[in-house]
Amino acid sequence: MSTSTPLLVFAGSTRAQSFNRKLATQAAALAGAAGAQVTHIELADFDVPMYNADLEAQGTPRDVVRLKEIFFAHPAWLVVSPEYNGSYTALLKNTIDWVSSPIKGDPNWSSGTKPFAGKVVGLLSASPGALGGLRSLSHLAPLLMNLQCWVAPKQFALSKAGDAFDSEGQLVAESARSSVQGVVDQVLNAAQRLNG
Repeated sequence: MSTSTPLLVFAGSTRAQSFNRKLATQAAALAGAAGAQVTHIELADFDVPMYNADLEAQGTPRDVVRLKEIFFAHPAWLVVSPEYNGSYTALLKNTIDWVSSPIKGDPNWSSGTKPFAGKVVGLLSASPGALGGLRSLSHLAPLLMNLQCWVAPKQFALSKAGDAFDSEGQLVAESARSSVQGVVDQVLNAAQRLNG
């Protein structure tokens, strides 16, 4: 498959040895090999405080505006979500809450849904458990749909993630690579169709 679609990839974790960050790296590599213009970001690189309307009233943080710009610029996304207590992480929710908050008086960002509307989003997760973080995706999908994203029906949850990567962070099983590739291909195909 050949595409020049701009694709954003990020994980909802900042932990150094995060399985989800490893999975995001693998997904980004597969997408790049498929010809996508991949932007792989780390949420740890953005200075985003916990959302607080009083803080926001003093001015939207610059890194939140940067994230709005990045999200908006990419018609296709891959979001790799850890599972905490059967749901997605506070980091991921906080990021989405900030990016979806309108900036009063700003002609570019007066709409909260602008960075999200019409984006084609593929969801992946990784967990040491048997379900692979699947429950986090079942919570994340409706959140993104509420923000007018197109959530790809094909998803992948990597179970037993502690044994899934080799010493270089590569996926060991061909079946896992194939499943990630399936999500990547569906997202890129759909984004191309929706964006002409």
